Amino acid sequence: MDRGTERGAPFHRAAGDGASAAGRIPLAVVVVDREGLVSHWSRGARRLFGTAREEAVGRPVVDLLPVSGALPEDDESAPYGAYAAYDGLGPDLESSLDGRLFYPAAGRARLTAADSDRIDVLWWAYPLVGPGAERLLVLAADAGALRQEDPGAGAGASTAMERIAPGFALHTDFPGAEDLARRLPEILPSMSVGESARIVAQVLELGYPVLEFSQNDRVPVTPDWGVPRRAERKARQERAAAAARSGEPPPQDVEDEGEDLEYVAVRERLEFLNEVSGRIGTSLDLSRTIVEVSRAVVPRFTDVAGTYLREQVVAGEGFPDGVPDTTTMWHRVAVEHTDEPGRWDDVVPVGEAMPFPAHTPFFQCMTTGDPVLVPRISEQMGHTIAAQFEKRDIRPLITGRSMLVVPLKARNVVLGFMILLRHPERVEFNDMDRVTGAELAARAGLVLDNARMYTYQESVAETLQESMLPHIAPRMSGCDIATRYLPGTLLGRVGGDWFDSVKLPGSRTALVVGDVMGHGLNSAAMMGQLRTAVQTMAALDLPPAQLLRNLDDLAQRLGEHYLATCLYAVYDPIASELEIANAGHIPPVLVRAEDGRSELLELPTGAPVGVGGVPFESVRVRVAPGDRLVMCTDGLVEVRGEDIGVGLATLCESAAHPAASMDDACDTIIRALAATFSSAGRGGRKDDVALLMARLNGIEPDDVAQWRIGHGPQEVGRARAAVREQLHEWGFNSVADTAELLVSELVTNAVRHSHSRPIDLRLVRGETLLCEVDDDDHDLPTLLSAGRFDEFGRGMRVVSTLAREWGSSRTNSGKTVWFELTLPRR
Repeated sequence: MDRGTERGAPFHRAAGDGASAAGRIPLAVVVVDREGLVSHWSRGARRLFGTAREEAVGRPVVDLLPVSGALPEDDESAPYGAYAAYDGLGPDLESSLDGRLFYPAAGRARLTAADSDRIDVLWWAYPLVGPGAERLLVLAADAGALRQEDPGAGAGASTAMERIAPGFALHTDFPGAEDLARRLPEILPSMSVGESARIVAQVLELGYPVLEFSQNDRVPVTPDWGVPRRAERKARQERAAAAARSGEPPPQDVEDEGEDLEYVAVRERLEFLNEVSGRIGTSLDLSRTIVEVSRAVVPRFTDVAGTYLREQVVAGEGFPDGVPDTTTMWHRVAVEHTDEPGRWDDVVPVGEAMPFPAHTPFFQCMTTGDPVLVPRISEQMGHTIAAQFEKRDIRPLITGRSMLVVPLKARNVVLGFMILLRHPERVEFNDMDRVTGAELAARAGLVLDNARMYTYQESVAETLQESMLPHIAPRMSGCDIATRYLPGTLLGRVGGDWFDSVKLPGSRTALVVGDVMGHGLNSAAMMGQLRTAVQTMAALDLPPAQLLRNLDDLAQRLGEHYLATCLYAVYDPIASELEIANAGHIPPVLVRAEDGRSELLELPTGAPVGVGGVPFESVRVRVAPGDRLVMCTDGLVEVRGEDIGVGLATLCESAAHPAASMDDACDTIIRALAATFSSAGRGGRKDDVALLMARLNGIEPDDVAQWRIGHGPQEVGRARAAVREQLHEWGFNSVADTAELLVSELVTNAVRHSHSRPIDLRLVRGETLLCEVDDDDHDLPTLLSAGRFDEFGRGMRVVSTLAREWGSSRTNSGKTVWFELTLPRR
């Protein structure tokens, strides 16, 4: 394309076949705000309309531009008569000035200026969309001045006139100029911002335009997608008819018309589709992709775009099966338009779900998978469509508009569809638009399907991860627990980190944190197996070192790739003691309640489970009520390129900060570690994180009562009396009868099945009443189905029925059987 000459160069014409002309004439620039008042009035506007800038700014624009209407096509006296038909692209200037048009428009009109004859004016109107107050940019030029520059112009000039396109500069003094310059490619798609800055620096400052002419290329002022304008088409038809009457061959331009127009149309559509492809699919986030698809077609291809998706797609479920029918629910996920803000929001709100009946164009599109074109929505069709919207009249928004419904497909399955509407004043959708819309929808469908699959797989992974992580009670016997799990950001959001807590006999609690090496579903599956194994072995009340040894053996049997670090601690709230064993894990932090001091516990490191052949050792640590134990995985304290010592030091420091609750304390640690690595320029963490914090409250001696019982039958009555007396002392007479009955059953079984060691009976007062009976028999009690005449088998059935919870576990010397009763609130 030939560009305009540099600043101050005169209007000129180049000779030769296929030459192009370029020149400049004064251009009036007027900016109108949302109230219809003039906010900018250039010097070119003062020369053309005769009103000074001081008088024009702030006045209603309709008072300053009294447009009388477009020139009729049959006005032979009008210069450049072919260009008088330019108004066929839209209504007159008044429609733009009063806000009835929401798309670029152009035309030719006559106006009456003060102390002047009627002036023949070329005009362009560009609606402005943005946060500023400016609503409309109006450009106008004196057609007579152009005619004076080229007095010999004839029919060729008429064609050239149709190829006029104004440009404007990057630097000007009126508000919104920079935004207009940035959006220049939307008005002139083939011109870059850099090119426009070089040519048109004087336009808005001095009121001089750049007029671009090309015989072989055209910059459309309004989006007509290469369809020939009426004037150009009419002129070519007349030349072809004249040649036929004289028996001469048709002119070359008539012969090449179909080929040239097809080339231009195809090129413009490819440019548009290429631009749209670059604007969608920038993210795998489904909601963001939906918005990108909707915004890509408005306003260039359509004025309204509504996007509907199937329920399974919106919910992030699997690929929808089967052909849609009248019961299929479609969710409206986006509505983009050029109408005034809020016009569509109440009638067609985003988020609404609805089916579509069989007699609508939407149903036809979703079942056939083909685009459906409705040149104009009739009143009858508008009434049919509006019937789907209960108590909302959508007819004023759709009647008279051109509609194109395009399917969003992937792998031959319809995921959704888009409803595209054009304003009644705009050219209707045609068959070429239908092809363009289908190609656009095909690309959008693939992008949406990629986002849908990513969302679905992420949902499956997160569901798997959540199902494998335990739901730990915030309070265990003698301690409070808070946990956090943060999914990783590298190689998926699924990892092998886990935490757990297990109730043990003697009011003890096992605390576990582990980390399977690697990421992804395999690591998560290994984590699930190891976590289950730890729970099973913990229920056997194995010492920490022995438990890790058994876990190491299991990991080697499961496979050579089963490697994990693990930290296992047993808290005894009565003895105020921790017993901890480590298998290659980072050490825990203990925060002392007495002085707030925090320390990394020095433990034998050991090797990760699965290595084999490495011994594990346990360490006992004395604790006091109120101390806090912090256990975490390395993803919290280690990032690539940073010494792990920095993370461990930050962990110790942040763990010692006072906090209102355990949850607040966990959040403080996470924020502190994230801030440390961010300030060091190491970026965010990539690995998943498991964090467990336990406040070791202990159990006061006054809350524990225990007795040693012999093996005689009379010991059962002694046990019942002791329990009743202790509950009376604690003020729990309401549960004394039930507790006495259940203790009688447990002690009776112990007396009957124990061997030589005395029986131990213990009551622990806490959130619940815990009763434990220890003996030296290793056989665990089971529930039996006793017959009507059976003498035995009913005792544990009574315990299971009346107790809040009960259980049994083996110990080194025998077994422990326990039950819990709910205590009344005091």
